[in-house]
Amino acid sequence: MFTGIIQGRGALQAARQAGGGRVFSLEADFDLSDPEEGESIAVNGVCLTAREIRGNRFLVDVSPETLSRTTLGRLGVGDRVNLERALCLKDRLGGHLVSGHVDGLGRVEQRRQQGDFTLFTFSLSRSLCKYVIEKGSIAVNGVSLTVNAQEGGSFTVSVIPHTLAVTTLGELRSGDAVNIEVDIIGKYVEKLLADRSMDTDSAGPINTAFLAEHGFLRNA
Repeated sequence: MFTGIIQGRGALQAARQAGGGRVFSLEADFDLSDPEEGESIAVNGVCLTAREIRGNRFLVDVSPETLSRTTLGRLGVGDRVNLERALCLKDRLGGHLVSGHVDGLGRVEQRRQQGDFTLFTFSLSRSLCKYVIEKGSIAVNGVSLTVNAQEGGSFTVSVIPHTLAVTTLGELRSGDAVNIEVDIIGKYVEKLLADRSMDTDSAGPINTAFLAEHGFLRNA
């Protein structure tokens, strides 16, 4: 698991074909202290397994599935990426719970300044828009952001100068594709409700009586 608080950036040093996927050699712009072989690192929001860690360099294997469903398949040597090491249980949860499993691609529709802040509007598939709510959380290229507004097939976020400076979001331009991970909570709630509607033994409305029966409400 991750929090969407980027620890630094990295650059793609080399890429080669392997087993239908690719092997990336990445170099972080920060020291990977106490690295563990096989630990998880989010690369532009994609959870990957780091191996052959040497100082601030490491390799990751990228599967055909990941290449086809994220922006990693479009990376070229020299391109920069956002990096975040996996969350420790003792760490502060500064962003929100991010799994590193990208739900789909978004696209930069507009970038504009509002004082010192940068407003990005991203387009998104209708199937994912239902999980995006105003003031909810979303991860864009692995960066935890708060949704300012959502309308139709797009949403808008406001990026502070610090985030723009320490992540690759500052390099985004209109038309660029980005990795999107919606808030995991909404997906689980939807699945639980769908399963309940198909279960004839438990189907029924979720109302105050249901909540009281299952211990979520107490009688006055």
